[in-house]
Amino acid sequence: MKEFSTYIFDLDGTLLDTLNDLYQSVNHAMKACGFPLHTREEVRSFVGNGVRMLMIRAVPDGIQNPRFEEAFDVFRQHYLQHSLDTTHPYPGIEEMLSQLKKLGKHLAVVSNKLDVATKELVRHFFGGLIDVAIGENEAAGVRKKPAPDTVDEALRQLGVGKEGAVYVGDSDVDLQTAINSKLPCISVLWGFRDRDFLNAHGASVYATTPEEILDFN
Repeated sequence: MKEFSTYIFDLDGTLLDTLNDLYQSVNHAMKACGFPLHTREEVRSFVGNGVRMLMIRAVPDGIQNPRFEEAFDVFRQHYLQHSLDTTHPYPGIEEMLSQLKKLGKHLAVVSNKLDVATKELVRHFFGGLIDVAIGENEAAGVRKKPAPDTVDEALRQLGVGKEGAVYVGDSDVDLQTAINSKLPCISVLWGFRDRDFLNAHGASVYATTPEEILDFN
């Protein structure tokens, strides 16, 4: 792969280990509504298509359950209050981002996490390093991933084109987002999906550590 000038990162499972806080909020909602609790690994498998889909997968019978909206609202309120409880960057992430910034690269985050939570987490952990952060805001007409809308909006806000841009993520949703955005993709192996899963969904370029992302310069 050639040298890149712009890096568009996924958030959950790529830059931040958010699994425990998501797991706690899911089970808070499950308990509040009298639904069966889930394991961490089950919640891990639910993540990737936004928090509404996360809860559709978590709630028995999904959106057909008459208490789904109640459970989703309980989850959403709890997560907005507790998204920083145990969430943290993966080892080496801050150093990698700092080095890319020193090299003059454009850096952005696009996530299917709620827009307000995405911006808060990026500001809290990566203030001064990430130039643009965009989360799920379909109410404003911006389709969530794997649609290319959030990537296109990030590039617009950065003031750059697709030439020299790369997408970095940990899931099948990220691979499809890169395809739909017509960008190359680096799949990371420290996140929510393993190599076998990513291989089965068409991944071909991997980073086993954040430092390896710097090797593409």
